Amino acid sequence: MDTPITAEQLDEVFRSVIDRASAKLVYGEPVAAEGKTILPVAKIRFGFGRGSGGKREEGQQGGGGGGGLVAKPVGVIEVTQAETRFVPVSSNWTLIAAAAAALCFGFMLAPSRRR
Repeated sequence: MDTPITAEQLDEVFRSVIDRASAKLVYGEPVAAEGKTILPVAKIRFGFGRGSGGKREEGQQGGGGGGGLVAKPVGVIEVTQAETRFVPVSSNWTLIAAAAAALCFGFMLAPSRRR
C-alpha cells in the first residue's frame, strides 16, 4: 500500500520550487559571440494547488496536488560595446488566434438559415 503524501510534504515541494524561481528562469544564461553578449528573455508563469478530503465515519482520506509552469520566449537583450538593446521575438500566432476567435464569434452571431 502506498503512503499518501501529506500536506506538509506538498508545502515543502511548493516552497522549494518558489525558492528556486529567480531571474535565471526569466533571463537565461548569457551567450557571447562576435563581440556581443546575448541574454534570452522569457515570460514565466507558474501555479500550484492542493486539496484533501475524506469521510470521517468510514476513516477514508484522500488528497492530491499539482502544478504547472509555462515559459514563453519574448526576446533577447543584446549587449555590445556601443549599446544595449532589447530585441523582441515576433510571432504571428497572437494575430492568427485573434482572427480565428473573431471568425468563430461571427458565426455564432450570424442568423442561421434554413432551407
